[in-house]
Amino acid sequence: MARPPRFDTNQLLDAAVRRAAVSGPAAVTMSAVAKEVGAPSGSVYHRFAGRTALLAEVWLRTVESFQEGYLEALQADSDRRRAGRTAARHVVAWSRAHPQEAALLLYGAEEFGRADWSEEYLHRAERGNQRVRTALTALAGALGAEGPQATESVALALVDLPLALVRRHLRAGTLLPAHAEDLAEQCADALLGTLPTRPAAPKTAAATS
Repeated sequence: MARPPRFDTNQLLDAAVRRAAVSGPAAVTMSAVAKEVGAPSGSVYHRFAGRTALLAEVWLRTVESFQEGYLEALQADSDRRRAGRTAARHVVAWSRAHPQEAALLLYGAEEFGRADWSEEYLHRAERGNQRVRTALTALAGALGAEGPQATESVALALVDLPLALVRRHLRAGTLLPAHAEDLAEQCADALLGTLPTRPAAPKTAAATS
C-alpha cells in the first residue's frame, strides 16, 4: 500500500501564507515554503507547476475563503439593510479570526504575480469577483437604489470602509479593538442610508379613484 503524502497542499499553502504575512509576497518561494514545513523541495514542485502557480493558489485560496463567508453574510437575512450590516461586520470578524490571511490581502493580486497567471487562474479570480459584484448590485436594488453610483456606494459601505479599518490596524501592528465590528456596522448603515433611490412610480387613475 502506498504511503499517504507527508505534506499535503493545504499545509504548503498555510506555510506560504505565513511567509507572506511576515515578509511579503517576495518571501514566498518554492524553497522557502519547503523549508517552512521541513519538506523536500520536490514536495512543493509536485503540487505546483512553479512559483507563479504557488502565488496564485495562495492568493485565490485566501480570497475565496473570505468571499464565501462574505456572500453568506450578505444573504443571511431577508432584511437587506440588516444583511448589509452583517456583511460589513464579517469583513472585520474574518480579519480578526484570520490575521495572517488579512495581512496577506494588504498586498493585492498584482504583487502575487497576477500578470503571469494562467487563464484558468484569471477566470477563477474573475468568477469570485463577479459573484461579489452581483450580490452587491442585487442588495442595492433591494434597497430601492439602482445604477453604477448605487453599486459603488454599497461597495464603499460594505467592503471598502470595513477593509480600511482593518488595514489601519494591520499596518500599524496593533490589534483590532473590541468595538471594530460595531464601528464597521455603524459606518455601513449610515452610508446605506444615503443611497440614491429610484423615484416611486406615479399612481394610476385606477389607484386613486
